Amino acid sequence: MLSFSRVVACSRTCSRFLGLSLGTASLCAAGANITLLFPNWDVTYLMRGLIGKHAMLGSGLWGGGLMVLLAATLISMTGSFSKSAPCLQVLIALLSSGLALLGAVICFVTSGVALKDGPFCMFDVSSFNQTQAWKFGYPFKDLHNRNYLYDHSLWTSVCLEPSKAVVWHVAFFSILLCISLLQLLLVAIHLVNSILGLFCSFCEKH
Repeated sequence: MLSFSRVVACSRTCSRFLGLSLGTASLCAAGANITLLFPNWDVTYLMRGLIGKHAMLGSGLWGGGLMVLLAATLISMTGSFSKSAPCLQVLIALLSSGLALLGAVICFVTSGVALKDGPFCMFDVSSFNQTQAWKFGYPFKDLHNRNYLYDHSLWTSVCLEPSKAVVWHVAFFSILLCISLLQLLLVAIHLVNSILGLFCSFCEKH
């Protein structure tokens, strides 16, 4: 049977591992969001202001990125304080969990909405009964009877510029969605680990 002191030690080790995992995930989220700003690795679209609002919002940079990175740093710190200051551990655990949860949720919601709306690209609007022949916008928002995520024939026939705009959009926002889900899972594990560590710390002292 594990002693309370051993459980507390495992909890501190787990906090460091969770902090490292969340930190790595936050860097991946920031990288994915930065990549969305350069479709096909072309900087001209960003310079011309032809980047979609979801990518420009930068939720993967400041939400799933910076906020989660700060939380990961705090979580790693709980491994140092959990033995000598259990109350401080609780405070840091709640603060870091709330910060990471907020950042991950913002990134998750933004990515989900971005996948629903589709990419920002140049398309032929004559098929939508409009006067202007070409424009940049969100063509898939007007296709209510067809879902572009499942109809791959639309991926190359609707967006004219940037090339492979749909693939770029779907790939990196899907990555952001998965990363934010992973971050939420790690936050939940962190909360359970912190409660277990705090309980065992009090039991060890008494």
